[in-house]
Amino acid sequence: MTLATELATELAPAVDAAIATVRRNIAAFGDTYPDDTTRDGLYPPRPATPEFAEGANRGWTTSFWPGMQWLAYEVTGDDAFRVAGERHVADFARRVAQGEDLQTHDLGFLYTLSCVAPWRLLGDETARTAALSAADHLMIRFLEPAGILQAWGDLSDPAQRGRTIIDSLMNMPLLTWAGEQTGEARFPDAVRRHTEQLEAHILRDDDTTFHTFYWDAVTGEALRGGTEQGAGDDSCWARGQAWGIYGFAMNHQVTGNPALLEASRRCADYFLAHLPSDGVPFWDLVYTDGSDAPRDSSAAAIAACGLHELASVETDPERRDRYARAGYDMLRALVTGYTPAAEGADSDALLLHSVYDAPKSIGVDEGCLWGDYFYLEALVRHTRPGWVRYW
Repeated sequence: MTLATELATELAPAVDAAIATVRRNIAAFGDTYPDDTTRDGLYPPRPATPEFAEGANRGWTTSFWPGMQWLAYEVTGDDAFRVAGERHVADFARRVAQGEDLQTHDLGFLYTLSCVAPWRLLGDETARTAALSAADHLMIRFLEPAGILQAWGDLSDPAQRGRTIIDSLMNMPLLTWAGEQTGEARFPDAVRRHTEQLEAHILRDDDTTFHTFYWDAVTGEALRGGTEQGAGDDSCWARGQAWGIYGFAMNHQVTGNPALLEASRRCADYFLAHLPSDGVPFWDLVYTDGSDAPRDSSAAAIAACGLHELASVETDPERRDRYARAGYDMLRALVTGYTPAAEGADSDALLLHSVYDAPKSIGVDEGCLWGDYFYLEALVRHTRPGWVRYW
């Protein structure tokens, strides 16, 4: 029996449980969207605002919901998942066409999973058109001469001007894909310049990462790093470090920049060296065994995917084996200790005990949409050899 077969056999019950939860949630939510995080273990509908009805397609996390549906469709071939995903394609096409809540770099998260995925899987032309339109909107946020994409907010907002965050590494694949589709150099050029800037400034000399970094939008001067969701400006926010593992490795592949591969290694080595004994990080890596700080299972799920990705591009055999084993061990820790099945919990999340924003007391010790998505992606990566990522 090969290692791949052994993994598929061992993880099959976890895959089945995750897909069953996705199926139940489709029945519960229909064409609407769950909130970012659970409340006492259950997802409420996305709350209404003055501009949006309850359950509407707004915010940065809605695409993780159809992303799970596309993964479930690939695993099962069940058309119920395809039909659900296609209904979300129509809604994301409407969102970008009507210009609803687009002032964010997270258009990469939003349209890679909702639209690039069904384009890759089905050749869906509505999805392709919507994703290309989203890529054009994302390029509006590219700031010369800093060579970065601004993260959040209106471009005229002085509080946000010139700011990017480490999560942005995962938004670059939408631009990479748009460049492949159109042949326009502006897309890969933006990816190359933005990732170079993050490697140079958001990754610190001690191999930790800033959550956020500012540039002068007029002169392009690098200014300062800080945090929004970490324990402190100089601490190492666990989810951000996990984005670094995955995002630097992935962007290395498309840019060919060896510095990005080394950046992914550095993020991975620090992350692995600062895990507690059960292999699932606290929400900030400043905390160690014995702390009563909350864990962030979503950071572990992202890192499990990132380590698998890093292993796939690693040139040193010893490192490659170490990263591959670490990614599997982290996934196994999640399956055996952080799922509803492991705890006998009543939850419609795939993964328990994540943290959204601890400093603001948002989504602490709850399930979250991105944690669920990356947990399912990690399961698919480790049970379906040759699976092609959506990013």
